[in-house]
Formats: sequence, structure tokens, C-alpha cells
Amino acid sequence: MRTRVGYAGGTKVDPTYEVLGDHTEVVQMEYDPERLSFTDLLERAFAEHDLYHQPQKRQYQNIMFTDTAAQHDQLLTVLDESDLNRDRLETRLESLDRFHLAEAYHQKFNLRGKRWITDVFTEAGYDDEAVRESPAAAKLNAHVAGHDVSAPFIHQSSDPRSRR
Repeated sequence: MRTRVGYAGGTKVDPTYEVLGDHTEVVQMEYDPERLSFTDLLERAFAEHDLYHQPQKRQYQNIMFTDTAAQHDQLLTVLDESDLNRDRLETRLESLDRFHLAEAYHQKFNLRGKRWITDVFTEAGYDDEAVRESPAAAKLNAHVAGHDVSAPFIHQSSDPRSRR
């Protein structure tokens, strides 16, 4: 439903892109569990990166954060039921302690510079926060980046029961 970019996994109180400290750049995804399961999200995340390779630079490391104990348990179950070799796994699996929003210019990064899209949001009265929180902007951002937005990965919904 929504995506936000930010920083997590570190100890710096207020990380920024310029002063990141020991944080990693992350994407926070909000989804509707009645339309897409957490297991589906995990499987997509597994497919999107090499679980057996870890970039040296902490800023770009592969980490799968879980927000709740139930999500963490589900992550471990999915790994146990997969063909993945957990002994070789380099992607870090961590509980989310805190998520720090990245600066406005990092949000919906693929839309930046696409005036034919961003002008429509501006004309509709969207500020940076509204664009960041917009399901339509999330879907357009994915489309501009070349992702298949017809796949059931990003959904638009106004369901208040959505989860992160």
C-alpha cells in the first residue's frame, strides 16, 4: 500500500544521508494482510537480492527487519521450509528497533525528475509528506523503476487495518 525509505539498524539518534552512522538504508512497506501475506512479502524479498552475499559498506547491507515476534517467527519458518542454506546466509535477520524516515528528496526517488508525474501531485495539492504516504505514488514509483506493478506486490487500499 505504501512505501517509505529511511534508516534502521544502527545506534545514531538522528541519522541523515550525510551522517548515517552505523545505520543501513531501508525500505519500510505497509501492506494489507488480507490481500497479501507476510510470507508472500518474504518470498519476494528473498527473490530480490542475493541472500548469500553481503555488501561491505554498512549503508547498503542486506537486512530483513521484522516488526513483531510473530513476524520474526514466520520469517524463521519460511526459511526452514525453503531450500535456502541457512548456514551460508549472509543477509542479517533483525528485529526492528526504530525506523528513521529519510529526507524528503529520497522518498519516491524514481519519481523525482519525472515532471509529467510529479506536476500532477503538485497540482492536486500534495506536499512531500502526502506524496510519501500516497499509495498511488508508491505504485508509480515502482512503475518508473521498471517493476511490474500489475503483480500483487503493491496494492492500493484504504483499509485502516493495514500492517507494516
